[in-house]
Amino acid sequence: MTADRKRQDAEDDQDASTGTSLYLVRHAIAAERGPKWPDDTKRPLTHKGAARMRQVVRGLRALGVEIDLVLTSPLVRARQTADLLVEGLGTAPALEVVPALAPEEPPSAVAAAVGRHATANRVALVGHEPALGLLGAWLIGAREPLVFKKGGVCRIDVPTLPPGRNGQLVWFATPKMLRALA
Repeated sequence: MTADRKRQDAEDDQDASTGTSLYLVRHAIAAERGPKWPDDTKRPLTHKGAARMRQVVRGLRALGVEIDLVLTSPLVRARQTADLLVEGLGTAPALEVVPALAPEEPPSAVAAAVGRHATANRVALVGHEPALGLLGAWLIGAREPLVFKKGGVCRIDVPTLPPGRNGQLVWFATPKMLRALA
């Protein structure tokens, strides 16, 4: 399938949907926990993680993904991932740090935070595992969490904001899949 065809299919999917498309994005590969990074909130992306995330974003562009707003966890690795997403998409979406996307926050807190952006049609949420997987499951009414690899992305369409448990999983891509599209 050509890049133009993939882009058209993505646009058709967006046109056919109502409500909001949420893109759940797990942060890219970060420095390991340990003595060098005793404060987990400050662990940055590795060079490899940043380079791979740039490829993931190019894959998203090849799919025709457009985002209006990026909401990110306040932790350094998530914020750096969000910055790469904003820089690489070419559409210059707005960026906002949302404390509810920090690890261990419940899905209902994230839903409430997203609900404050009711006019947004395409929103990326950059966060962490296992909270991101729990959020994905909560959004689609699943019993088991979705499992995100570092740099993985899924699209869930929700009819209204704030989202409830009635979303539809449209696609789920590993970072390797997205890098292959770059």
